[in-house]
Amino acid sequence: MPTCSHCGAVACTGGSRENLPKNCPMLDTETIEACLERYREDGTAAFFRTAASIEAEGYCQWPRLREIGEFCRKMAYRRIGVAFCIGLKREAAVVVDLLGRFGLEVDSVVCKTGGIDKERVGIGKEHYVRPGGFGAMCNPIAQAEFLNRAGTEFNVAVGLCVGHDSLFFKHSAAPVTVLVAKDRALAHNP
Repeated sequence: MPTCSHCGAVACTGGSRENLPKNCPMLDTETIEACLERYREDGTAAFFRTAASIEAEGYCQWPRLREIGEFCRKMAYRRIGVAFCIGLKREAAVVVDLLGRFGLEVDSVVCKTGGIDKERVGIGKEHYVRPGGFGAMCNPIAQAEFLNRAGTEFNVAVGLCVGHDSLFFKHSAAPVTVLVAKDRALAHNP
Protein backbone atom coordinates (compact mmCIF):
# COMPACT_ATOMS: atom_id res chain seq x y z
CA MET A 1 0.00 0.00 0.00
CA PRO A 2 1.61 3.32 -1.05
CA THR A 3 2.33 5.95 1.58
CA CYS A 4 3.80 8.67 -0.64
CA SER A 5 2.67 11.40 1.75
CA HIS A 6 5.25 10.19 4.26
CA CYS A 7 8.08 9.32 1.86
CA GLY A 8 11.54 10.58 2.76
CA ALA A 9 13.20 9.62 -0.51
CA VAL A 10 10.89 11.46 -2.97
CA ALA A 11 12.92 9.83 -5.73
CA CYS A 12 10.08 10.34 -8.22
CA THR A 13 10.72 14.07 -8.51
CA GLY A 14 14.32 13.56 -9.65
CA GLY A 15 13.84 10.48 -11.80
CA SER A 16 16.06 8.35 -9.58
CA ARG A 17 15.20 4.77 -8.73
CA GLU A 18 17.68 4.49 -5.87
CA ASN A 19 16.68 4.14 -2.24
CA LEU A 20 13.02 3.53 -2.97
CA PRO A 21 10.87 2.52 0.00
CA LYS A 22 9.61 -1.07 -0.19
CA ASN A 23 6.04 0.14 -0.81
CA CYS A 24 6.94 2.73 -3.45
CA PRO A 25 4.55 2.67 -6.44
CA MET A 26 7.59 3.16 -8.71
CA LEU A 27 8.57 -0.44 -8.00
CA ASP A 28 5.47 -1.56 -9.90
CA THR A 29 6.93 -0.81 -13.32
CA GLU A 30 4.22 -2.81 -15.08
CA THR A 31 1.48 -0.50 -13.81
CA ILE A 32 3.58 2.61 -14.44
CA GLU A 33 4.23 1.56 -18.06
CA ALA A 34 0.58 0.61 -18.65
CA CYS A 35 -0.53 4.01 -17.38
CA LEU A 36 2.08 5.74 -19.53
CA GLU A 37 0.51 4.16 -22.61
CA ARG A 38 -2.86 5.65 -21.64
CA TYR A 39 -1.41 9.18 -21.98
CA ARG A 40 -1.01 8.46 -25.69
CA GLU A 41 -4.70 7.65 -26.23
CA ASP A 42 -6.90 9.92 -28.33
CA GLY A 43 -8.59 12.48 -26.15
CA THR A 44 -5.97 12.16 -23.43
CA ALA A 45 -2.74 13.08 -25.22
CA ALA A 46 -3.67 16.63 -26.20
CA PHE A 47 -5.45 17.23 -22.89
CA PHE A 48 -2.39 16.14 -20.91
CA ARG A 49 0.07 18.10 -23.06
CA THR A 50 -2.07 21.21 -22.65
CA ALA A 51 -2.19 20.75 -18.88
CA ALA A 52 1.60 20.40 -18.80
CA SER A 53 2.10 23.55 -20.89
CA ILE A 54 -0.23 25.55 -18.62
CA GLU A 55 1.67 24.26 -15.58
CA ALA A 56 4.97 25.44 -17.08
CA GLU A 57 3.76 28.81 -18.39
CA GLY A 58 1.86 29.97 -15.33
CA TYR A 59 3.75 28.18 -12.56
CA CYS A 60 3.53 30.29 -9.38
CA GLN A 61 2.47 33.28 -11.50
CA TRP A 62 -1.14 32.82 -12.58
CA PRO A 63 -4.14 32.45 -10.31
CA ARG A 64 -6.14 29.29 -10.88
CA LEU A 65 -8.93 31.13 -12.70
CA ARG A 66 -6.46 32.32 -15.32
CA GLU A 67 -5.07 28.78 -15.60
CA ILE A 68 -8.61 27.57 -16.36
CA GLY A 69 -9.16 30.27 -18.97
CA GLU A 70 -5.79 29.66 -20.65
CA PHE A 71 -6.35 25.90 -20.58
CA CYS A 72 -9.74 26.29 -22.27
CA ARG A 73 -8.26 28.64 -24.87
CA LYS A 74 -5.43 26.21 -25.72
CA MET A 75 -7.89 23.31 -25.93
CA ALA A 76 -10.05 25.44 -28.27
CA TYR A 77 -13.06 24.98 -26.00
CA ARG A 78 -15.92 27.33 -26.76
CA ARG A 79 -18.55 26.34 -24.20
CA ILE A 80 -17.86 25.61 -20.56
CA GLY A 81 -20.01 25.12 -17.49
CA VAL A 82 -19.90 26.32 -13.92
CA ALA A 83 -21.63 24.22 -11.26
CA PHE A 84 -21.82 26.25 -8.07
CA CYS A 85 -23.13 26.28 -4.53
CA ILE A 86 -25.88 28.79 -3.77
CA GLY A 87 -23.70 30.06 -0.91
CA LEU A 88 -21.17 31.22 -3.52
CA LYS A 89 -23.67 32.71 -5.98
CA ARG A 90 -22.05 36.14 -5.97
CA GLU A 91 -18.60 34.63 -6.53
CA ALA A 92 -19.96 32.39 -9.29
CA ALA A 93 -21.27 35.45 -11.14
CA VAL A 94 -17.76 36.97 -11.02
CA VAL A 95 -16.23 33.68 -12.22
CA VAL A 96 -18.67 33.46 -15.14
CA ASP A 97 -17.94 37.06 -16.15
CA LEU A 98 -14.17 36.58 -15.95
CA LEU A 99 -14.26 33.33 -17.94
CA GLY A 100 -16.33 35.17 -20.54
CA ARG A 101 -13.35 37.49 -21.03
CA PHE A 102 -11.47 34.52 -22.43
CA GLY A 103 -14.05 34.38 -25.22
CA LEU A 104 -15.87 31.46 -23.65
CA GLU A 105 -19.61 30.86 -23.61
CA VAL A 106 -20.33 29.99 -20.00
CA ASP A 107 -23.40 28.15 -18.72
CA SER A 108 -23.96 28.02 -14.96
CA VAL A 109 -26.20 25.89 -12.76
CA VAL A 110 -26.86 26.38 -9.05
CA CYS A 111 -26.83 23.44 -6.63
CA LYS A 112 -30.45 23.93 -5.55
CA THR A 113 -31.76 23.66 -9.11
CA GLY A 114 -35.20 22.08 -9.18
CA GLY A 115 -36.19 23.45 -5.77
CA ILE A 116 -36.86 19.95 -4.46
CA ASP A 117 -37.46 19.29 -0.77
CA LYS A 118 -35.02 16.76 0.70
CA GLU A 119 -37.94 14.64 1.91
CA ARG A 120 -38.56 13.57 -1.69
CA VAL A 121 -35.28 11.63 -1.65
CA GLY A 122 -35.76 10.16 1.81
CA ILE A 123 -33.92 12.68 3.95
CA GLY A 124 -35.76 13.27 7.22
CA LYS A 125 -36.33 16.79 8.51
CA GLU A 126 -34.02 16.04 11.45
CA HIS A 127 -31.18 16.09 8.91
CA TYR A 128 -32.04 19.51 7.49
CA VAL A 129 -29.63 22.39 8.00
CA ARG A 130 -32.61 24.36 9.30
CA PRO A 131 -35.05 21.76 10.68
CA GLY A 132 -38.74 22.44 10.49
CA GLY A 133 -39.20 24.18 7.16
CA PHE A 134 -38.60 23.52 3.49
CA GLY A 135 -35.21 21.95 2.90
CA ALA A 136 -34.06 22.41 -0.67
CA MET A 137 -31.77 19.56 -1.62
CA CYS A 138 -28.54 19.99 -3.53
CA ASN A 139 -29.01 18.46 -6.96
CA PRO A 140 -25.57 17.69 -8.43
CA ILE A 141 -26.90 15.09 -10.87
CA ALA A 142 -29.26 17.68 -12.37
CA GLN A 143 -26.40 20.22 -12.46
CA ALA A 144 -24.37 17.76 -14.52
CA GLU A 145 -27.32 16.89 -16.74
CA PHE A 146 -28.13 20.52 -17.55
CA LEU A 147 -24.48 21.19 -18.46
CA ASN A 148 -24.38 17.96 -20.48
CA ARG A 149 -27.44 19.12 -22.43
CA ALA A 150 -25.84 22.53 -22.97
CA GLY A 151 -22.93 20.73 -24.62
CA THR A 152 -20.23 22.05 -22.33
CA GLU A 153 -16.74 20.85 -23.18
CA PHE A 154 -15.23 21.53 -19.75
CA ASN A 155 -16.84 22.18 -16.36
CA VAL A 156 -15.74 24.10 -13.28
CA ALA A 157 -16.93 23.28 -9.76
CA VAL A 158 -17.33 26.25 -7.43
CA GLY A 159 -17.91 25.32 -3.80
CA LEU A 160 -19.94 22.13 -4.16
CA CYS A 161 -20.42 20.15 -0.94
CA VAL A 162 -18.34 17.07 -0.19
CA GLY A 163 -20.09 14.12 -1.83
CA HIS A 164 -22.26 16.37 -3.97
CA ASP A 165 -19.09 17.33 -5.84
CA SER A 166 -18.30 13.64 -6.36
CA LEU A 167 -21.75 13.00 -7.83
CA PHE A 168 -21.31 15.99 -10.13
CA PHE A 169 -17.92 14.67 -11.33
CA LYS A 170 -19.40 11.21 -11.86
CA HIS A 171 -22.35 12.43 -13.96
CA SER A 172 -20.63 15.17 -15.94
CA ALA A 173 -19.99 14.20 -19.56
CA ALA A 174 -17.22 16.80 -19.77
CA PRO A 175 -14.01 16.81 -17.71
CA VAL A 176 -14.27 18.81 -14.47
CA THR A 177 -11.84 20.96 -12.51
CA VAL A 178 -12.30 22.58 -9.12
CA LEU A 179 -11.91 26.32 -8.68
CA VAL A 180 -13.22 26.60 -5.13
CA ALA A 181 -13.23 23.85 -2.51
CA LYS A 182 -15.92 24.62 0.05
CA ASP A 183 -14.82 24.88 3.64
CA ARG A 184 -17.42 26.87 5.56
CA ALA A 185 -15.47 26.73 8.82
CA LEU A 186 -12.25 28.16 7.34
CA ALA A 187 -13.62 30.70 4.81
CA HIS A 188 -12.92 28.28 1.93
CA ASN A 189 -9.22 28.04 2.80
CA PRO A 190 -8.96 24.33 3.65
